[in-house]
Amino acid sequence: GQRGEEEEHHSLETFTFYLSEPLSKERVEAFSDGVYAIVATLLILDICEDNVPDPGEVEEKFHGSLLEALSEYGPNYLAYFGSFVTIGLLWFVHHSLFLYVTKATRLMGLLNILSLAFIGGLPLAYQLTSEFAEKSHNEIEAIQVSCVITFFASIFQFAIWTTALLNEEETLHAFARYGGKEHAFMFAKLALYPCVSLGAFFLTCLLSEFSTAIFHLMQIVIPFAFLALRIFVRISLTAIKSVMSLSGRKVVLLEEEEACLSPNETLS
Repeated sequence: GQRGEEEEHHSLETFTFYLSEPLSKERVEAFSDGVYAIVATLLILDICEDNVPDPGEVEEKFHGSLLEALSEYGPNYLAYFGSFVTIGLLWFVHHSLFLYVTKATRLMGLLNILSLAFIGGLPLAYQLTSEFAEKSHNEIEAIQVSCVITFFASIFQFAIWTTALLNEEETLHAFARYGGKEHAFMFAKLALYPCVSLGAFFLTCLLSEFSTAIFHLMQIVIPFAFLALRIFVRISLTAIKSVMSLSGRKVVLLEEEEACLSPNETLS
């Protein structure tokens, strides 16, 4: 029994050490950029293949007006731009994350691969939201699947940062550590997509009639939310620093006043 416990403890240490072994940060970033580029390319290939009006149809159905023919594919184009913006912002978050990662580990690489697996599913999300454009039960489920894909793609990015915080002195730049200059903004930035996609999922369950509007609103609002986050975090940190500096000045003034008092006055 004692030997079995020792072997189990040894195997656990080996597994933990294996996950904490260093991994080439440059290779992780290069592989991730390649996946993001391919996924973005697949989106434009999909829309060019299925959403370009036929010349004969333009002449017969739309009386030669290309703009009227293109307007019929409006929901598909909106889904494309929304999906492309999602990929672009997730890449931006990934870039910001690894900008502060000084050393990658195998566990972080594993979490990154899981995130990229769901990033690769975003063309599927585009196809689902563009194919089921009319209000139906299939449309609601397609939008919910898209929310789930976005949630897991972003939550694994958040998990990478959380894992880096466990050994922050070796894996993170000082700015992104606890109490660092960018720590609060990194937390807000990485938590934005998981929170919004999860909120959109539950809203589509409660307000099924407005599921399409909710989903597209989420895709449009998030870019502005990133800017608002930066402004909000900066204002909050400035306010906290000013309050702390004022309190620090009060303490210094009290100490100076006490130093100026005589011993008898101080006791009284």
